[in-house]
Amino acid sequence: MTMTAGLSALVLGAGAASADPVTVGLITTLSGGGAGIGTDIRDAFQLALDLNGGDQIHLVVEDDGQRPEQAVQIADRMIQAEHAQILTGIIWSNLAMAVVPAVTAQDVFYISPNAGPSALAGAGCNPFYFNAAWQNDMLHEAAGAYAADHGMTHTFILAPNYPAGTDALTGFKRRYTGEVAGEIYTQLGQTDYAAEIAQIRASGADSVFIFLPGGMGISFVRQYAQSGVDLPLISTAFTVGQDSLPGMGEAALGVVNAGQWSPDLDNAANAAFVAAFRAAYGRTPSLYASQSFDTANLILSAVAAADVNDTDAFRAALRAADFASVRGAFRFGNNQHPIQNVYMREVVNADGEITNRLLGLAITDYQDVYASQCAMQ
Repeated sequence: MTMTAGLSALVLGAGAASADPVTVGLITTLSGGGAGIGTDIRDAFQLALDLNGGDQIHLVVEDDGQRPEQAVQIADRMIQAEHAQILTGIIWSNLAMAVVPAVTAQDVFYISPNAGPSALAGAGCNPFYFNAAWQNDMLHEAAGAYAADHGMTHTFILAPNYPAGTDALTGFKRRYTGEVAGEIYTQLGQTDYAAEIAQIRASGADSVFIFLPGGMGISFVRQYAQSGVDLPLISTAFTVGQDSLPGMGEAALGVVNAGQWSPDLDNAANAAFVAAFRAAYGRTPSLYASQSFDTANLILSAVAAADVNDTDAFRAALRAADFASVRGAFRFGNNQHPIQNVYMREVVNADGEITNRLLGLAITDYQDVYASQCAMQ
């Protein structure tokens, strides 16, 4: 397949069902410790629009500053003043829990490119809410299964104290069969982990599992490597993805982590996406970028098939997920969260770049455990 053909496979380019562009409000974190993640989400979304080559989407971008109250105010302003018909972009689950119910209560679609709190996947599911990334527990379940399968029987676990952190440790323990040597919820945004690493050292653990996205993960991994605690470190792509690895450097080498995507995932759509992202921005895309790129192409596929003002038709077009996902097989479950494969990866040095390499399939055709609690069919 030529690069041109590969890129054309990523987008429909069939022309929107409505003559007027659809206004999409992208609210994400572009300042502070999560700015790297938000930059990837913004850039990948814009790349999908650029590759589509049309004017079906009018994109409005704002920085939430990682503050829930600010995110809610932006969402209201986008809906009322910008007449946004779809919102997206939020990284953090505490912000999603503040914004999503307020948006869907106004019969406006929210499509998550990242945050997937359990409260919105089960009984709190909503016809106007889609998640194009995962449910929060998903990758952590794969990490727990990996630890169990590799003879780790005393794993120390830690995550930030917010909804995604709770979901992360819940997911890990769901498939982990050993003993938890210690469990800590750290402060959200914390950067000094000396006390936690001391507790790990004294715990008798044989391994460590962390969920620390963004700057939190960079700080922990560097401090952990310097501490001399020589225990296997397990994580997920949230912590050791391309957004964080440049800041971690060689301290991250050997960290095994779970992800539903990897830069070296072998499918035509992904190869074209990685090449296009590198060409446009001069860096390798992260897991967050891959999800945002898929989110944009999901929206483009629905816009090409239905009028966003016909909410039933547009919802059906979104649920069809008629686009070439960079992660390969992708479909929505009844709760409008993905059913997808999860892989294990390892951080390696590949020709001078600290990156992730696929180890193999961890969970096939995964559907989150909360879907059974959702009344939608």
